[in-house]
Amino acid sequence: MYSNRVMLIGFVGKDAEVRHTRYQTEFTVLSLATKRSWKDRESGEYKSQTTWHRCVAFGPVGECAARLTKGAHIQIEGELQTREYSPMKGEAKRSITEVRIRQFAKLDRPNGAQEQGAAA
Repeated sequence: MYSNRVMLIGFVGKDAEVRHTRYQTEFTVLSLATKRSWKDRESGEYKSQTTWHRCVAFGPVGECAARLTKGAHIQIEGELQTREYSPMKGEAKRSITEVRIRQFAKLDRPNGAQEQGAAA
């Protein structure tokens, strides 16, 4: 039995970008930032590290993801995918690991809810 499942919660780093494969299939590319924080044992100060994830979505999920903008707070579920590509003819192949999005959810609060929360 095998499982390849990823769940990430983070912020979109730049507006979603719609691209096309060489066969003209549309897909959406997202840059998602996640953060981990910890307290340094020696100094006692808090530290953090941001990790950037390349995420791609095809089909109806990609069409919805294309509307995401920088700063959106989202949760994505998908699978890790590693592939090789050649940047230019004659150059060595490179590999890239990305998250293939199966579904996502926006975690942003509507503007009205933020205003009500600040007034309470």
